[in-house]
Amino acid sequence: MVSYKKTVLFLFIICLMFSAKIYAVDSYPEIGAQIFIEPGQTDADIDQWFNLLNKSGMTVCRIRMFEQYMKKAEGTWDYTLFDKAFKAGEKYNIKIFATLFPSAENMTIGGFKFPYSEGHLGQISQYIKNVVIHFQTFKSLYGWVLINEPGTGGYVPQNDFTNQKMQEWKKKQIESTYNSKGYTKLIDFSKEKFLTDYNTWYLNWIALEIAKYDTKSQIHVNNHQIFENVSEYDFPSWRKFLTSLGASAHPSWHFDYFKRNQYACALSANCSLIRSGAGPLPFWLTELQGGNNTYSGNRPFCPTPDEITQWLWTSIGSGAKGIIFWCFNPRSIGDEAGEWALVDFQNNPTDKLIAITKITKCLAEKRNIFSNSKPDKPNISILYNRESLWLEKRNQIGSIDEKQYEGKLTGGVMKSALSFYEILLENGINSNFQEMNEFDWTKNDYTGQMVILSGQISLPSKYWDNLRRFVEEGGKLFVEGLTGFYDENMLCLQNTGFPLKDVFGGSLKEVKCIPGDFDMNIIQTLPVHLWKAYIYNVSGKILSQEKDLVTATRNSYGKGETVWIPSMIGLGARRSGNSESLSRLLVSEIDVTCKVKFRFNEQHKGVLMHTLENYKSFVTIIVNKNTEIQKIKLQTPDLTPNVIFASKESSIKNKTVTIYPEETLVIEWK
Repeated sequence: MVSYKKTVLFLFIICLMFSAKIYAVDSYPEIGAQIFIEPGQTDADIDQWFNLLNKSGMTVCRIRMFEQYMKKAEGTWDYTLFDKAFKAGEKYNIKIFATLFPSAENMTIGGFKFPYSEGHLGQISQYIKNVVIHFQTFKSLYGWVLINEPGTGGYVPQNDFTNQKMQEWKKKQIESTYNSKGYTKLIDFSKEKFLTDYNTWYLNWIALEIAKYDTKSQIHVNNHQIFENVSEYDFPSWRKFLTSLGASAHPSWHFDYFKRNQYACALSANCSLIRSGAGPLPFWLTELQGGNNTYSGNRPFCPTPDEITQWLWTSIGSGAKGIIFWCFNPRSIGDEAGEWALVDFQNNPTDKLIAITKITKCLAEKRNIFSNSKPDKPNISILYNRESLWLEKRNQIGSIDEKQYEGKLTGGVMKSALSFYEILLENGINSNFQEMNEFDWTKNDYTGQMVILSGQISLPSKYWDNLRRFVEEGGKLFVEGLTGFYDENMLCLQNTGFPLKDVFGGSLKEVKCIPGDFDMNIIQTLPVHLWKAYIYNVSGKILSQEKDLVTATRNSYGKGETVWIPSMIGLGARRSGNSESLSRLLVSEIDVTCKVKFRFNEQHKGVLMHTLENYKSFVTIIVNKNTEIQKIKLQTPDLTPNVIFASKESSIKNKTVTIYPEETLVIEWK
């Protein structure tokens, strides 16, 4: 009996050690950069770049595997140029993400997104076979990136191959049992649905092609333009063939919904979307802008060392398994030539690379902390759905003034949700930012959880029962804007019997379009944009009203409740720059519902905080984008703080942080 107990105890300890090892491997952040390989580079160039990667504390890189630089005109293959890079990776202990980059007609800066014929698909298959068989023999190979930046911005290619795929797809579709209550279905979103599934099909096809020759390496993909393209990405389906999910996050290209002083917030939201999409898989920032862009990009600019520091720590605080900067060395010819690099034209470190090196040094010194850390699990979720994004885009008619009608234009749905995400960060509160299909609707108890639905103009029928059960089982819904105005077929739910009347406590009475911005007394005075809406109240407790018109209610349902404010207060706060009232309202609702371990005592505009936890301590990462020094009183558990990184001269005393403009501060709490 004693022997049996000892054996069980021994096996238990071994399991703990093994699981701890796996956890450490999965959670320690790898830092690296893209090495751009092209003909004309010397052996000395390639060796020097990898050597400098190593000296900068980087452990990983990414390489585009250009078919045009390997396959000769007569059909033979010469891998010599790329062999040099993989050998340098082995020499300097740099792991390599190899991005598949087969040739195609009319190649763009980011590569093609879909094959354009059966013949082209066959050429891609042969390319994969040759490249994977050859490079899988290198110890430096870490994984394969299936394609660079899938996503077309909603465009479905017009060619026979795609048309055939779409017809095959249509034959497999099963008509929904929900028929919009017998009303005629006039709007067809089959093109949008097909594009989402088409992306999944092509990525899965590439993964299967790789698996014919290599089943050991990581399988990865990096999406881009997340706030505009996210409706094309079915992340839960991708998890079946990926080992990690990644993203490109270049402020120059991808953050058009934000001003420069909001880029750290934009990156945080980007990370949150990808973290949710990855689910149980690790997520990476596969491309993060590292250097100056001179002629390329929607907004050419050069990141400062402070910004690089903010972005890198923000990614780590969001739980990224790795961050790869674009680029280490500049390409020499074509689009982006001479741009984006972390080294200068003499191959010396720029101030951006020096800033990164300070962080890799800190991570190495505190490896025991970051090897076992993961984001403090938020119990607040901001949900969006792709149907709202599709419907919004379909509803664009003519050209109207963005200053007056921003909430109606493409982007209004996402910006509404982002408004709440940013306000929470400015209170030091982390939240999940996820597609409705990624939320866990299977729990038996949602007590202490809060879901925010901001500006989600479509509430698809497949989520009605989920939302009802969420509230019934103790959850809180905070609903804003014209959420639930339509179903997935663009039927106006408020005109035909609102199916969630029992959960919301009523339905809409009327919506008035008032271009621009104005104030409304909704519980308190709040800035509102574009739509003033009133509630036909059935069972809700009236929180505010204009004369006899109800503007906000709180409705108890089951063990939970719904707070409903149908006017657009999120974008109102974002556009006006006056978010204090909404912040107070939002935090007061959170305080009575959710447990938040770390947050600010009050909102600090332009200041963001992320919290990591491990088995014995916490780490808070604070970024100050405010133009003034901030003194921030923190609400925390009874723990002792210790500053482990400060980019300037910030400090903490008695749980009050003093942090300078553009500074990043990292604190461990024991």
